[in-house]
Amino acid sequence: MRPPPLLPEETLVRVLRLAKLDGITVLVLGGVFALMAAGNGQAPFAVVGLLAAGAGAIELHGVGLLRRNVPAGMQWVVASQPLLLLVIFGYCALRLTHFEMPPIPDSLREAATANAQALDMTLDEYFRLMNRVSAGLVALVASGYQGWMAYYYWSRRHAVAQALETVVFETESED
Repeated sequence: MRPPPLLPEETLVRVLRLAKLDGITVLVLGGVFALMAAGNGQAPFAVVGLLAAGAGAIELHGVGLLRRNVPAGMQWVVASQPLLLLVIFGYCALRLTHFEMPPIPDSLREAATANAQALDMTLDEYFRLMNRVSAGLVALVASGYQGWMAYYYWSRRHAVAQALETVVFETESED
């Protein structure tokens, strides 16, 4: 037997909790990624990190609006997901167009060369292939995850709106 649907108030609490966690995670990881890329002199990747952090900030802005009983906050929360997906696609495109052969420690060079030879490739061709495969996997996983997150938020927008009509948050500092 299926459990009964959640009350709108419980749906709102769950959406707020998930969006806050997701927004903070994306903001922090995007910021760290931007700092690391900038420290290595990779300006395009630093911009990607800043854009990712911006997507996290957008999600957190939506959470703040919802906490102030502003239904438009849900639009911000939902919109952050496809924005982040576009940023991740941009990152993957940069990885494909700005390939650099990674430094290979001597202890791993023999194994990497053997793998490349097994595929009848040079070491450079082998690492280019691995770069394409990894960029494709990142894009695929991001599509699934960000798509699920966008769907999750989108499908709960009516329950959240209904809950906002009845719930009044005690204080702004309640996080």
